[in-house]
Amino acid sequence: MNSVDFAFQDEQLTACRSGALFWAAKQLLVVSDLHLGKSERIARRGGALLPPYDTVETLARLSSDVEALAPKTVICLGDSFDDLDASLSLSDEARDTVARLQAGRRWLWLEGNHDPGPVNLGGEHVARFTCGPLTFRHIAVPEEPLGEVSGHYHPKARVRHMSRPCFMADVNRLILPAYGSYTGGLDWMTPVLRDLFAPKAIAYLTGRQVLAVPVPKSA
Repeated sequence: MNSVDFAFQDEQLTACRSGALFWAAKQLLVVSDLHLGKSERIARRGGALLPPYDTVETLARLSSDVEALAPKTVICLGDSFDDLDASLSLSDEARDTVARLQAGRRWLWLEGNHDPGPVNLGGEHVARFTCGPLTFRHIAVPEEPLGEVSGHYHPKARVRHMSRPCFMADVNRLILPAYGSYTGGLDWMTPVLRDLFAPKAIAYLTGRQVLAVPVPKSA
């Protein structure tokens, strides 16, 4: 598995090419913004008919990460489903996959702005979760002390005429890319995102090979 190890709050973390974050010392895997059921939600609300494979593809990648890393705890950082109805309409096959992934480990669904967490699946439902020096939540809080890990913004970096989902980090906070297959992204230089970070920040671009690059300073 291609990945990059980096230090955050004196802990060694791993940015995986899939967009997952792994904390080996705690055997903890973190994913954000799965947005399962997005194609179903768009169709239900009268939008475009997208190929209904996003949930299958996203869960397949998550299964690969879980199999490779064997975490004791999995944290889903919110917006796990595109809305609450999407969790209720999950196929039996997808439910079986989620149940298999949850078996034998702790599974935390964090509340997102799209969903409060699935009500008909296993696992724990929390607004935020703290482990050691790190606090996990869905949306970054600007005044949060050191060690915040969040999602929500779906950051994407533009480097050399390419655009990739990315992790963004400075000494205070870390924001994960969206893990879901049909998720879009917010440019890393958009003020609402860039202004959350110190002038000196780093991005870890996902894809075939994880690439660490400095985040440009705000204009």
